[in-house]
Amino acid sequence: MAVYYSDMTISALFPSVPSPSARRRVFLMRHGSVTYFDANGKPMLPETVPLNELGRAQASAAGRAFAQDNVRFDKVIVSGLPRTVETARRVLAETGQDIAIDSWPQLEEIRGGRLSTIADADLKDAFTGVFEGVVDPAKRFLGGESAGELMARVHPAIAQLRADSSWETLLLVLHGGVNCAILSLALTGQRLFLGNLAQTAGCINALDVGDDEHDWVVRFVNFTPPAPLQVTARTTTMEELFLQYQKSRKK
Repeated sequence: MAVYYSDMTISALFPSVPSPSARRRVFLMRHGSVTYFDANGKPMLPETVPLNELGRAQASAAGRAFAQDNVRFDKVIVSGLPRTVETARRVLAETGQDIAIDSWPQLEEIRGGRLSTIADADLKDAFTGVFEGVVDPAKRFLGGESAGELMARVHPAIAQLRADSSWETLLLVLHGGVNCAILSLALTGQRLFLGNLAQTAGCINALDVGDDEHDWVVRFVNFTPPAPLQVTARTTTMEELFLQYQKSRKK
């Protein structure tokens, strides 16, 4: 004979089990598309690049997706780099929210070194190595910051956010590498870096967090409102950027 329990009965039987409603929602976005290299492969300053036309469309499409489900944010945090600020502003414009945008520099993208100092033979690995499988914490991105150093500044910031009880729904607009660090923490509960978690420009991830340090629920990853099935995507962002930069080495 089947026995059915109401929510009230379950709470009475298992009082130590936290209510699912106790979890809070984090919407984690990657900024919209930007142009890092000109037509000749010459790099632009990554700290200053704005969204390009595609990036603006991606950010607005994400905003419309939130607006369609009447999502309201209690707090909005960006890294402070122009591409994250512009993405957040376009999302909020679509949702009709007038809310302050906080900048957290500790959530800036993994920092590269000087491209000109990287040998041709090492160039592809310098671009893509940090985004392949389970990454050695000592592995460096473009000869600069390592995966371990990235996690050392991102993970405490996330712990600080979780300790803040002032929000129920949070929007983070960050970067591909930073998002991988956050998603890796949510999926493993450890200081591991899963580099092959695709983060398409303008994508949305959804995570729920509870009070316990290890209470993470990953709802969905890499949802891209303009093209959710991503039928033509076969390369990663860093593979594409490597090919763009290669042009400057061939000249």
